[in-house]
Amino acid sequence: MSEPSLFAPSEPLAARLRPRDLDECLGQDHLLAVGRPLGDAIRRGNVGSTILWGPPGSGKTTLAFLIARYTDRHFVAFSAVTEGIPRIRQILKEAEAQRQLGRGTILFCDEIHRFNTAQQDAFLPHVEQGLITLVGATTENPSFELNGALLSRCRVYVLEPLCAEDLATLVRRALVDEDRGVGTWHLTMDEEAVALLAEQSDGDARRALSVVEAAAQHVGPNGHVDRSLVADVLARRIPAYDKGGEGHYNLISALHKSIRGSDPQGALYWLARMVEGGEDPLYLARRLVRIAAEDVGLADPHALTVAIAAKDAYHFLGTPEGELALAEAALYLATAPKSNRVYRAWQDAVVAARETPAAPVPLHLRNAPTALMKALGYGRGYAYDHETPDGVANQQYLPDEVSVRRFYVPGSMGFERRIAERLAWWEERRQASQPEADVTAVE
Repeated sequence: MSEPSLFAPSEPLAARLRPRDLDECLGQDHLLAVGRPLGDAIRRGNVGSTILWGPPGSGKTTLAFLIARYTDRHFVAFSAVTEGIPRIRQILKEAEAQRQLGRGTILFCDEIHRFNTAQQDAFLPHVEQGLITLVGATTENPSFELNGALLSRCRVYVLEPLCAEDLATLVRRALVDEDRGVGTWHLTMDEEAVALLAEQSDGDARRALSVVEAAAQHVGPNGHVDRSLVADVLARRIPAYDKGGEGHYNLISALHKSIRGSDPQGALYWLARMVEGGEDPLYLARRLVRIAAEDVGLADPHALTVAIAAKDAYHFLGTPEGELALAEAALYLATAPKSNRVYRAWQDAVVAARETPAAPVPLHLRNAPTALMKALGYGRGYAYDHETPDGVANQQYLPDEVSVRRFYVPGSMGFERRIAERLAWWEERRQASQPEADVTAVE
């Protein structure tokens, strides 16, 4: 097996401790265990074009180098951040030379999502022809960031954040490893400090090892690292959130569904996660307004007023004071009775409108401002509801094409119970009355 040069004395601890074989890998057992497709392919040294998708510090670059180590193919590392099309052309030329020697080429493209569609297309024919085997690494959802043609030619493997137990093992390994870790410094570290670091590294091995390295430099050889020092080095945890990527959509989905599911704890937590992650609070306010109309609806008509007021309050107060108004609205919506009957009624009405775009307005409902229009029957037979005994006339308000459709049917939650009772009473009055003839239309 060929082994690329990975470690140099000047490299950060995270790079020096990068696993040299699959046995040293922590986490990702769902991909790398014996019998799993990716792990077995790496052991055979026969990995096809692959996209490695996972959060920072989950091992994407490590797996790329292990693929190189377990194969006899030519391996080229490439960064979509710092290199472009000219470098790709050079790599392809080298790959052609390698093929003439009977050797394949693996091209590792880090941050592949940084390439635009045209740049991704530059890989496509060469992947298709087998000139290169592409191994791309990305923190973004490939469904959104990679074009379909390239994605269809690659297998996508999803890496998970490392669990706290694996991170604790990695930290202890760094402390005792004398060849690549800081073992020659003979440091000691409290178990509660290890636990804190493992928990607050958010599944990111690189982050955990960076803290170990910074703490080691602070205490020096034979030093002791305690919980307070780890907390100081960690400082403020940076939220794992990307306003423009999948994190945005996952968290807003969690917020919306927590409110729909009447869970105030989840509503507050996901709202706080998004605010702390730097999300535009007015975007959150707009979503709360949407939830008020879609998921609460007429079960509590006041919900929409509260959501609009929260939007206005934030616009007036700004951060951080206005965030409390958003929290109040989220709690109100989460604890309000729920109904999606308005949402469903509107969808059904739109479908009906599209199916019958030319359905005429019934004559009795038409406006008749001129003598000609009155002569043509416009407005004839319209009953003015306020002049009927019960305030409701027995007349048709829909075109004949959709006259039997019922778009809005109130639910049984909250205020909609009263709406249902009112609609039932009106229907009884209509059935009991007869349409009055020759009643003058009132505008």
